[in-house]
Amino acid sequence: MHIVILGCGRVGALLADRLDAGGHSVAIIDQAARSFRRLGPHFAGTTVTGVGFDRDVLESAGIARAHAFAAVSSGDNTNIIAARTARETYGIEHVVARIYDPRRAEVYQRLGIPTVATVSWTAGQIMRRLTPQGGEPEFTDSTGTVSVVEIAYHEDWIGESVTVIEAEIGARIAFISRTGRAWTIDSDLVVQDGDLIHVIVPLARRGEIEDLLAAPPRRERRI
Repeated sequence: MHIVILGCGRVGALLADRLDAGGHSVAIIDQAARSFRRLGPHFAGTTVTGVGFDRDVLESAGIARAHAFAAVSSGDNTNIIAARTARETYGIEHVVARIYDPRRAEVYQRLGIPTVATVSWTAGQIMRRLTPQGGEPEFTDSTGTVSVVEIAYHEDWIGESVTVIEAEIGARIAFISRTGRAWTIDSDLVVQDGDLIHVIVPLARRGEIEDLLAAPPRRERRI
């Protein structure tokens, strides 16, 4: 795939290096040419100096043939304008924008632009580590007997498939949040570090399910 990245800060440079190492064609844009020094010595992609929402700059980066676009510069306005241009002008399906103000992030999500709200995502990660159990329900049915709850999990669950986890805790996982995006469940989905797990929890079993996920997997039951 050809992927265009706006912003060669720490996040953008890391994305570019990893995607390039993974065999993808990568072009990265930044206003400051010195920012490209953050790229690894083996980066083989294209660097483009300029304003990330300028069409000439985007086209120099190959936006017309891109499969995906990530706007991760330090400016919310720049990121969202560039992301909307990629989506609406060039028809890029896979677009994400990094947004520092979570209030803006909610607005842009409604406009169909997936966003990663740095502050709220980081706060959520910290909260998950400070309060490993007892998360607030995200949804409760009208009878008050079933909720969707984000539940913290032991690090040993990382690398397990959702199918195995569901079998062990005896409950369905509604979806997984990964860097601002919700992943629907299929048999091949595997938990990665930093994922948030949202479980469909019967009220009577909430404590039991939280305890199961807070502990390491029971190895004798793993496939």
